[in-house]
Amino acid sequence: MHRTSQSVVVVLVAVAAGRAWAADGAYSIKQADTFAPKELQEPIRKLLDNKSLQLHGTNGMTVCELWFRKEVPAKATPEQVKNGLTYRELEESTVIGAVRFDQPSTDYRKQKIKPGVYTLRLGFQPMDGDHMGTAPFGEFCLLAPAQLDTKPDLIEAKDLRELSAKAIGSAHPGVLLLYPNEKPEDAPKLVDKGSNTWVLTLKEPVTVDGQKAANGLGIALTLIGHTTAE
Repeated sequence: MHRTSQSVVVVLVAVAAGRAWAADGAYSIKQADTFAPKELQEPIRKLLDNKSLQLHGTNGMTVCELWFRKEVPAKATPEQVKNGLTYRELEESTVIGAVRFDQPSTDYRKQKIKPGVYTLRLGFQPMDGDHMGTAPFGEFCLLAPAQLDTKPDLIEAKDLRELSAKAIGSAHPGVLLLYPNEKPEDAPKLVDKGSNTWVLTLKEPVTVDGQKAANGLGIALTLIGHTTAE
């Protein structure tokens, strides 16, 4: 093969590799004035902020776009609010936000996610032997198909897992791992956790008994990254 042809092949391979969302490079986030997708059911859509956060690869391609709630309801004591709220002060299945994947992706369990719009609901890892050692933390955002998630009411954990499984087309729900975020910064930030794991951190406004809490809830959502458990 001539040197020129070899160079063309190298360039083409590099371009193809870049389309894999710059898996070996850095990601970035951008805030945008984008209304929540019309694919969402209106009772859920109206709870979401009109600003979104877009995750981009190094080649500029949008990986996904996220919308979070204007305010998340929590059940907490004044002492808990003062000390800093955690995911456990929210009820399981609480709607956290929504996400649109523009390209095929994978969840924390390496399951395939098709392009489309999904709600994000809070889920807790079941306390049984089947899930031991599969994740460093026990809180997740579960994906649910936008067209099937009709209202933001709380639902039973079993029903949530079954609904989320329909997003993936498997027997297991689609999950995005939540890291602790005890001291959230005011501005959203993308954090490199190593091992090609990228986590979106932000401060989410919270209401307790209908009143806005002085301190919000720190969210740290894994957008890129997988479990190391087999």
